[in-house]
Amino acid sequence: MKERQGIVVGGIFCVLLIAWLGFFVHRSPRFPGSGWGAVFGITGAALMLVPVAYPIAKRIPFLHDRITAHISLQTLLSLHVYAGILGPLFALIHTGHRFDSVLGISLTAVLLLVVVSGFGVRYLLTFVNSEIKDKLLLLQTARGDLDSSWGVLENSPVEMRGLPKVPLLVSAFGSLGIEVAFWGPAGEVIRNAEGVADLEYAIRTHDLFKRWFGWSLKVHIVLSVVLCLLLLLHIGAGIYFGLRWLR
Repeated sequence: MKERQGIVVGGIFCVLLIAWLGFFVHRSPRFPGSGWGAVFGITGAALMLVPVAYPIAKRIPFLHDRITAHISLQTLLSLHVYAGILGPLFALIHTGHRFDSVLGISLTAVLLLVVVSGFGVRYLLTFVNSEIKDKLLLLQTARGDLDSSWGVLENSPVEMRGLPKVPLLVSAFGSLGIEVAFWGPAGEVIRNAEGVADLEYAIRTHDLFKRWFGWSLKVHIVLSVVLCLLLLLHIGAGIYFGLRWLR
């Protein structure tokens, strides 16, 4: 189910990131105020307000028990994800690529940033956490193999001669892509040590990405608040100028 959700959301996410570039080849100034434009705009605005239910249910204890008694957090999260990606898509269609006002441009820019940060938190951070967990398990096994092979080598004095006398020189050759072959217990120790080093480096790299994506959650929350405020201003401006036009 999660894999299917990731494929669907990932596909819509790619379409959304590319769709706004249609501004360079297509503009329809009349579409936002047309009947279909209004349908897309109202639908998009309604869908963009649906994701607010999830953080409210998750972070406000008083409402948490009342809401989760009728609908689970997992279901709310799914609604949060789907509405959070479909709403911006409908809103982008509503624009007709008519970006000629500060409010409209700001709303579109913030909307895209909310989607990008949300996608990073929901999928990329989850992927990084999973990778770190898997690599930590592999690292534990690799360190066990290294200790075992080193124990075998220590009990084989003759094999100790197979170790490189100048390890820095061997490392320099390795950095140039020149492999220095070793055999027996000595070669096993070197191979296991290289495996441990590679896993430790990969874990440090993933941990760096984890910290970056951790900031994405804070950015996502702040941008979501800004998006709601801009959306309310946009709706208010539409109602105000629409009523003026009717008069």
